[in-house]
Amino acid sequence: MPLDLVPLHPLFVAEVRGLDLRTTPDAATCDAIHRGMDRYGVLVFRDQHLDDDQQMAFGEALGPLEQERGVVDVHKNRLKFHNMADISNLDVDGSLLAADDRRRMFNLGNQLWHSDSSFKPTPAKYSMLHGRVVPPNGADTEFADMRAVWDALPEAMKAEVKDLITHHSLLYSRAQLGFSEYTEEERERFAPVRQRLVRWHPGSQRHSIYLSSHIGQIEGMPRPEAMMLIRNLREFATQRQFVYAHQWRQNDLVIWDNRATMHRARPFEDKTYKRDMRRVTLRDIAPTLEQPLPAPLPQAAE
Repeated sequence: MPLDLVPLHPLFVAEVRGLDLRTTPDAATCDAIHRGMDRYGVLVFRDQHLDDDQQMAFGEALGPLEQERGVVDVHKNRLKFHNMADISNLDVDGSLLAADDRRRMFNLGNQLWHSDSSFKPTPAKYSMLHGRVVPPNGADTEFADMRAVWDALPEAMKAEVKDLITHHSLLYSRAQLGFSEYTEEERERFAPVRQRLVRWHPGSQRHSIYLSSHIGQIEGMPRPEAMMLIRNLREFATQRQFVYAHQWRQNDLVIWDNRATMHRARPFEDKTYKRDMRRVTLRDIAPTLEQPLPAPLPQAAE
């Protein structure tokens, strides 16, 4: 069935109207959602009164789910499903996290521009975030269209970065905040992984630049030079023309394609107001280095 799609940004992002996701979509509707994701990269579903089982069922209908969460104190989980990510400021008893709780300190990293699970060998495909409790002010989520960013890069820069391999880790992103208190098990679990800097998005037949705050090194490049290049690319990618800011309403469900977008959370008064957001994450088909780049890329000048 065709979807009723209302564009929310000139480049990407659309609202889907007329679907109640408490009933798991059939195969034809899921195919239409995939086509909408290929076109827009971010889809917004308003007024979705979902419980955990319904949100998980919807995710599973779209594809295989991730099984591991990238968090500290992984044993402190208040949700029913171990592979549903708790994107909240709540403790296991539903109270606000203490101001100095290491989970709160770690979660501040969500305010850095990133792509979900780029720190895993096989990264994320879609992320599906549902707003159960939304604070009255702040807490927007911003998205950047990384396919449009690639298209807008100067040809010389495309040629410079097209073959680069980056290393991603939660250790790198949280180090930017001064967070370094990990257990040995966490350090082992968050060991850096290799990813392409330039990806091919098969559904849209477009290239995308795969940026994230989780990047801490580029192979074959001195680290200061590598990190300056990543910073310059990130500043280019987050110019306002490439960015959509989603202002959350209670029971919004937002799905984004991590292969085609980058995102970040925006701050709110998290020591005063509760925010209960739950994310189901779909796994990509393979590590990025095992995925093809079938379209020709620019060649460096002689």
